[in-house]
Amino acid sequence: MTGDLTITSLRGGAIDAISSADLDRKTALAQESATRWFARRVSLRSPLDAALPDRPGRPDKPVLTPPTQVEKRSLHTLKGRIALLHAIAHIELNAVDLALDIVARFATEPVPNSFFDGWMLVAFEEAKHFRMVRARLNDLGADYGDLPAHDGLWQAAHSTRNDLTARLAVVPLILEARGLDVTPSLQAKMRQTGDLESAAVLDVIYNDEKGHVAVGAKWFRFLCAREKRDPAKAFQELVRANFRGPLKPPFNDLARAEAGLTPSFYRALASISHA
Repeated sequence: MTGDLTITSLRGGAIDAISSADLDRKTALAQESATRWFARRVSLRSPLDAALPDRPGRPDKPVLTPPTQVEKRSLHTLKGRIALLHAIAHIELNAVDLALDIVARFATEPVPNSFFDGWMLVAFEEAKHFRMVRARLNDLGADYGDLPAHDGLWQAAHSTRNDLTARLAVVPLILEARGLDVTPSLQAKMRQTGDLESAAVLDVIYNDEKGHVAVGAKWFRFLCAREKRDPAKAFQELVRANFRGPLKPPFNDLARAEAGLTPSFYRALASISHA
């Protein structure tokens, strides 16, 4: 697959991957762009780069619906496990595009190259996760696209398209951190049902996601330090301005803290949301 991938630059490869509606090509481009960038075989930007699209390329299915209309099923049934894995595949696919979008959209920001190293590692791993979950769906006689999915993740990111600090607050430090809160119970439920293969996939995702939140926290703190802002206060202000909906406990405080996201960031937002 990698032989026919023309990559003009890191930004160009990221934009091409975001634009692609062919999900095999999208994930291959994400990983190949990362690999070439890590080896410093491509530049950060090129005049030949295409324009960044407003929305990522997607196949005809799944049909996108409001989150409230996505049906929830018991994990004790095969249909329920397929529904959960389908929802996770959709989250991981969005995460591929979101990591690439941070690189492509903010390629002109005055940040060190290690910023792009971090986000391309995230993009590489999110592509791996999507492929793993899709392969597990295939094992269970299903595929990504068989069920409807919601569009909330991309909408949340779109609202922060003009502000890198806000983007870091919303995507890694809220949306990805939420995965640290909910995944352990899903792993346990999968094991209870005897679906050890799906639980093993979730184990890989959970361990990688800690690193992704850590990348977000590192660069959020970096930007706050440069702007002489208190990171916890800045986080709360940016979340109130850019994120709809409450931050829902329970929080996995230990995993969040390991990633550099301490309770001083999010506890105040959780208590306000219940007022």
